[in-house]
Amino acid sequence: MRQARIHHHDHRPRWQLTKPFTALQASVRQNLPSRGDAPSGATGVRRHYTAGVPVLIIAAVALLAFSGGTGMSWLPLLAVGPALAAATSGPWGVIRIGVLAVALGAALGVHGGAPGTEQAIVLSTLSAVTLASSLASALRRRREQVLAAVRSVAEAAQHAFLKPVPARVGHFQTAVRYSAAAAEARVGGDLYALVPTPYGVRLIVGDVRGKGLPAVGIAALVLGVFREAAYDEPDLLDVVHRIERSLARNLGPDDFVTAVLAGYPEADRMELVNCGHAAPLLVHDSGVLPVEPVRPAPPLGLRALAGEVPGLQEIALADGNQLLFYTDGVTEARDHQREFYPLVERLSRHVSEDPSRTLAALHEDLLAHVGGELHDDAAMLLLRKPAGTPSVAPDAADPPAGPLPVLQVAAEVETSQEGVRCGGEPAGGSRW
Repeated sequence: MRQARIHHHDHRPRWQLTKPFTALQASVRQNLPSRGDAPSGATGVRRHYTAGVPVLIIAAVALLAFSGGTGMSWLPLLAVGPALAAATSGPWGVIRIGVLAVALGAALGVHGGAPGTEQAIVLSTLSAVTLASSLASALRRRREQVLAAVRSVAEAAQHAFLKPVPARVGHFQTAVRYSAAAAEARVGGDLYALVPTPYGVRLIVGDVRGKGLPAVGIAALVLGVFREAAYDEPDLLDVVHRIERSLARNLGPDDFVTAVLAGYPEADRMELVNCGHAAPLLVHDSGVLPVEPVRPAPPLGLRALAGEVPGLQEIALADGNQLLFYTDGVTEARDHQREFYPLVERLSRHVSEDPSRTLAALHEDLLAHVGGELHDDAAMLLLRKPAGTPSVAPDAADPPAGPLPVLQVAAEVETSQEGVRCGGEPAGGSRW
């Protein structure tokens, strides 16, 4: 998979650029477990039983040699013990297994009356395998420590730009739930931000193509541009254009970011711009409704290839309504039967008037669905408009009555440097 290359043009002195990262590394090193720390929890139990397998193999070979009466025929199999221990134990653990194998080999050789030359060859072979396995175990442990340090730095960097969301932002009750993957790449490019601005509450939820530090870097870039543009640009589409221009200068040819941006500029009206992302879920009195984009747009970073610009979509948001934004790590989570997680159904089951309680229930249900470990990052952001929320604009019109909120599309066509903005095309599924 091609990794993204990010080129930042910063004219500050080198010491100012490297000092924050050096401090982050020092903090991570302090929090890393020491070499002698024992594993804990289920991982420690699994390692404990795995470490006993070489001993069982040596015991089985000794039993066969004593009962089979075939002399030295079984003794070379004792080398399996220290060789297997290299994958599960540290260097000293491998040496202990090797000493046990050599001692049993010597005892079996004496018991079977094997010639001294043959016995010396077998014992020398066992000693050589033990030393080689001990070296392999030391190298494996060193690689694990380096990988743990890299993971910790990446996780710290990811948590640094994924700032906590307060329980209330503007006129909304809010909650966020982020679940890191349990796979080897424990960090990814899921991103979210929710900020109050002079133009109302604005948010972004997105997913960067790829994993690891390159994806984290792209996510940080997107969030930095969003937080700045959300305060500067009155039009939500101009925020999208600012992000697109920044990504065009920094993304590689194979990289992109799916994202959905939302804003609450006035009473009972939510603006949405969907760039190839999963449709948000609107929770209202009649159930859960996916808010599909009426004008599909390519992900951020692919506009030059697709030649399409996103459109502004508006939805009515009444008191008590909720909006759930999420990444594909939620909907693409599979159980043991390879069935996807039914988010719409489970959201209808667990929804409550407390967004944090709703997301906590969804998170537990998601982990139960996949069997306890996610294989992709999963982010969920939930907004709820409480009853009796004061209007952002006092003269705003009330939403039309009906069981479902009326979906509206901005009908005005406006030409700018970024292209033509239009939201009045017929609905259709996204190709992205």
